[in-house]
Amino acid sequence: MGGRDCLWALCSYSTPQVVVVRNRRLGTAYRALQLLVLLYFVGYVFIIQKGYQECETSPESSVITKVKGVTQSPSKVWDVGEYVAPPEGGSTFSILTRVEVSPVQTIETCPERLTVRSAACNSDHDCAPGDMDMLGHGEKTGRCVPNAGGTEKSCEILAWCPVDEGSVSESLAKMAPQFTILIKNNIHFPRFGFSNLCPLPLIWSLGTTEKSLAPSSLLPPIRGNIQAAESSYLKSCTFNATSALYCPIFKLGFIVEQAGEDFMELAEKGGVIGVIINWNCNLDLPDTECNPHYSFRRLDPKTTLASPGYNYRFAKYYKWNGTHTRVLIKAYGIRVDVIVQGQAGKFSLIPTVINLATALTSVGMGSFLCDWILLSCMNKDQVYSSRKFEQVQPQLEGATVPGCDNISSIQDQPGPALL
Repeated sequence: MGGRDCLWALCSYSTPQVVVVRNRRLGTAYRALQLLVLLYFVGYVFIIQKGYQECETSPESSVITKVKGVTQSPSKVWDVGEYVAPPEGGSTFSILTRVEVSPVQTIETCPERLTVRSAACNSDHDCAPGDMDMLGHGEKTGRCVPNAGGTEKSCEILAWCPVDEGSVSESLAKMAPQFTILIKNNIHFPRFGFSNLCPLPLIWSLGTTEKSLAPSSLLPPIRGNIQAAESSYLKSCTFNATSALYCPIFKLGFIVEQAGEDFMELAEKGGVIGVIINWNCNLDLPDTECNPHYSFRRLDPKTTLASPGYNYRFAKYYKWNGTHTRVLIKAYGIRVDVIVQGQAGKFSLIPTVINLATALTSVGMGSFLCDWILLSCMNKDQVYSSRKFEQVQPQLEGATVPGCDNISSIQDQPGPALL
């Protein structure tokens, strides 16, 4: 391309020209594309996705839990203080369903377990004194001693002895499905100043006199996940998605069943169950439409061969005849993770204008596609392209453009061309 052609390219301006093409198939395709675009934006973007709203997808949340119930193992009765850990009542807690108990351990010397890779020995030279295996149970004394109940030898260690070989397994699953779990959840969407805390009057007390500082009507009239007209309501209700949505008291057996698991199998090896609370709130509607939705599912893979289930160890210490003694417990249980999700939306002019502009722009995609079909597939003898693209050389009255020739003035152009 020469220099003069480059100057012409710089001095050119393109403007759309209306060409009416009378073709039934092309016209049908054009209207169908426009209809699809309109249905997408009206049906999906604006109605389903609520594209006219400003959204917040990360609510601030707090969870308080409380477990109640008693159960029995072959040796004792277990209450909440023993089978729930940790006892603070947070969003993650575990309920013991089976224990392996090593009843009496004291600090002394004993043979290391042969399952530890560096425990087996033939002589004292194989046991370096002071050496510790991170997968073992204590510090080596330097002696190679016979292992209890066998002919093999292992290194002697200074540890809590005997190591947990003679543990006794006990099941706590007899009454565990009837345990009740209270889940109290509060959320807050700070962008909209929306909280699901139930409105209560502010009270202060001076001696035996109580006065209201502010009526409840001045506080946000928002719903919470616990709504009870009487304080005794929670003592007798149980969660039901249709009749008792605002009674967040669940039986452990119900949670496991809703997660699609067999309770006795889960209690034997342990596992992790998720309680998902979803708050989807349309703040353009009344507050009564902002309700929690609960779902349950198992979170850990139950088919894995490496470290299946859920278990942990803890100990209880006491003195026996002046000797520090402990009971070591390997606990299998059901860990419950309460996960809170949600989003809130409210009408806002900015996303509405943006989505409307996008919709109007997308309607023009039908013209672009039909132009491509017209010029690529139906352009006989360049008839359509000659009407679609027309070069006009105007002369600006009383002015010149540097590098461009002054040419004749613009003549009146006819109306839309009909093909």
